[in-house]
Amino acid sequence: MGELFRSEEMTLAQLFLQSEAAYCVSELGEIGMVQFRDLNPDVNVFQRKFVNEVRRCEEMDRKLRFVEKEIKKANIPIVDTGENPEVPFPRDMIDLEATFEKLENELKEINTNQEALKKNFLELTELKHILRRTQQFFDEMEDPSLLEEGSTLLDPNETIQRAPLRLGFVAGVIGRERVPTFERMLWRVCRGNVFLRQADIEDPLEDPATGDQVHKTVFIIFFQGDQLKNRVKKICEGFRATLYPCPETSQERKEMLAGVNARIEDLQMVLNQTEDHRQRVLQAAAKTVRVWFIKVRKMKAIYHTLNLCNIDVTQKCLIAEVWCPVSDMDSIQFALRRGTEKSGSTVPSILNRMQSKQTPPTFNKTNKFTSGFQNIVDAYGIGSYREINPAPYTIITFPFLFAVMFGDLGHGVLMTCAALYLVLRESRLIAQKNDNEMFSMVFAGRYIILLMGIFSVYTGIIYNDCFSKSLNVFGSGWSVRPMFDSRQGANWTFATLEGNKVLQLDPAIDGVFTGPYPIGIDPIWNIATNKLTFLNSFKMKMSVILGVIHMLFGISLSLFNHLYFKKPLNIYLGFIPEIVFMVSLFGYLVILIFYKWLSYDASISKDAPSLLIAFINMFLFNYNDPSNKPLYRGQMALQCFLVVVALACVPCMLIVKTLVLRRQHLWRKNLGTQNFGGIRVGNGPTEDEAEIIQHDQLSQHSEEEPESITKRCLLSPAVKASEEEEFNFADVAVHQAIHTIEYCLGCISNTASYLRLWALSLAHAQLAEVLWTMVMHIGLSSRSFTGFFVLSIVFFFFAVLTVAILLIMEGLSAFLHALRLHWVEFQNKFYTGQGFKFLPFTFESILDGRCED
Repeated sequence: MGELFRSEEMTLAQLFLQSEAAYCVSELGEIGMVQFRDLNPDVNVFQRKFVNEVRRCEEMDRKLRFVEKEIKKANIPIVDTGENPEVPFPRDMIDLEATFEKLENELKEINTNQEALKKNFLELTELKHILRRTQQFFDEMEDPSLLEEGSTLLDPNETIQRAPLRLGFVAGVIGRERVPTFERMLWRVCRGNVFLRQADIEDPLEDPATGDQVHKTVFIIFFQGDQLKNRVKKICEGFRATLYPCPETSQERKEMLAGVNARIEDLQMVLNQTEDHRQRVLQAAAKTVRVWFIKVRKMKAIYHTLNLCNIDVTQKCLIAEVWCPVSDMDSIQFALRRGTEKSGSTVPSILNRMQSKQTPPTFNKTNKFTSGFQNIVDAYGIGSYREINPAPYTIITFPFLFAVMFGDLGHGVLMTCAALYLVLRESRLIAQKNDNEMFSMVFAGRYIILLMGIFSVYTGIIYNDCFSKSLNVFGSGWSVRPMFDSRQGANWTFATLEGNKVLQLDPAIDGVFTGPYPIGIDPIWNIATNKLTFLNSFKMKMSVILGVIHMLFGISLSLFNHLYFKKPLNIYLGFIPEIVFMVSLFGYLVILIFYKWLSYDASISKDAPSLLIAFINMFLFNYNDPSNKPLYRGQMALQCFLVVVALACVPCMLIVKTLVLRRQHLWRKNLGTQNFGGIRVGNGPTEDEAEIIQHDQLSQHSEEEPESITKRCLLSPAVKASEEEEFNFADVAVHQAIHTIEYCLGCISNTASYLRLWALSLAHAQLAEVLWTMVMHIGLSSRSFTGFFVLSIVFFFFAVLTVAILLIMEGLSAFLHALRLHWVEFQNKFYTGQGFKFLPFTFESILDGRCED
């Protein structure tokens, strides 16, 4: 359980693998507990040991992507049984390559043949339509002999008989969208000396290259002379029209059409057989392509990892360095033994822990419930190694602060139901593998949304707010029966209540206020004219109380960091002044709020002094304000003492800590004393004192990490002195001054920042009330039979606006504000977030695409 509150203890280990057993790295990829370091950072990627194996894996992956593309193109579902196959051995790579090569060549050959057959089928189909349409063109002519080649044409402008002229024609097909432009171009280039007939092909034709359906038109062009013939052919070529030979006589066209039909039938049979064969090949591949992908990508990941290792001079051993959790060392050793046995090697793999001065990566173990909250923390910054992890506390504080701003019983129930649907059906939703980015983000935070909804239900009960209306469960604590009016000296009657829109109840009169509401806010406030004034005061004070408690909790967590890293100086001159400063000022303000609530009842509440004025006068030492009387006896003395104590904490953090750090530096600098003939020379402490001081002061140094302390203990006195010369008093003083000013001013600004709890809660309640008044109230105002249909329509719009505005938009706003309160106001008290994340070598993340190969 301790690992949840602090990152895992990590160690650097050296791994020795025999070359024939190097494939046991696959077992480490299955358990995902080690992060490999690159021991060849200066070596080019193309010059590493296993670059050829990586290329072979990439080539196999390319072939599989081609097969997958063909399967999807054929609309064949890819079978995903969820199987996680083991990594094939290197000797099996040749068989896989041969299988993929054979499958790729077979598919390419089928595609080539099919494309050629489809192209031939398209040509024959177009020729069939040309023969049919041209026969219709000739049949429609009154004198077909004039249009056939060999017919005579008389020029009406000539008075003498000339030699007979011969007309030629060409026939073909063209895309339907090009016909108008094609016709205009023929007219302009040939100057109107051609005759064009066209007819659309009703059924679309399949393009063999792209597989798209295209619409085409049959045309026949009559012309005179070879010059026009050449022009017409060039125009047809430019418009990508396909020309086909067409016989001159009707009998030849009929014979040719019969032959074309026979060839089309034979070709259709061959096409059907080819498509059936292609479907069988693709269906067989669809059953195993997912398993092949997993095997190839696992192999590629292994060879990428092996490229990070060093090879000894004998070329028989691979040396790797890995980061791994100390608690998982036994599991890693077992995985290595299992991998060695599978590889058939007789030499076991060796895993040795190493002493390192490098900062280890940060690793926080999570599950499906805690991962969402850990991601919230990591989005701000990866925690430094072994520092307090804010995620466990965020599980409670984050949804609670969200609910304070979002508190509404009805909206909380809707949010809880939506989250419960995602939680209860998570297995089925994960299996569907939805690629929608927005849905994936919401699904990943399903447990966060669930807790936010549950906490919103709780705060909705406290606020007694359900879709902007109050629930009168226990009855009101206020009595509005006819009562005695002390101002008018008469009893109120029902006529008085009916004749006055606004009447003020005096809680000091017996019988008016019968007692507090059992839980939450009395529902009578929902119809009170001073509802907003009461709720503003209540929620503002509540925000200050929650904010101060939250910040004090964050400061308290910093104590555990100082204790763990053995930094007593940070405790005495950091934590203690900070907590005293905070408690003396803002902790005292919280106590005043509770004191005022408990000390002033309804009879004397009018005389209660203002806490805001009292708090301002506390800093100004102004206690002669007649408009703001003291809350209790001895208030002046106590507040003066608290202000002085708070001000005294500032130089402790600003000056004293800096001077102590400088004193430690000078003292350690003088530790290097020497003895000449048993006589001690130097003005530093004795050797026994030096040893004690060195141990104490090294543990107290506030700026050092545990690794630097270990390094300092191992260095010689001369090296220590050279390192201590790097101490810069000005830098330390500026850094400490920035930290002190930031903390002192931050206590004020952060406390004010928690007032967003009050502001957003008020905004959410007012938006809900406006939506009810302007939308739902319209449907409820009608009491006729048609009012039911009006109410149904109005309720639809009310539901849509509630989900869109109050749940999604307002929920997102409250989420972001709660995020800011945790990142800035809470985590900056104890969380540095300057580490780097532990990224283990795991097949799961590689196959899911969460990291690069």
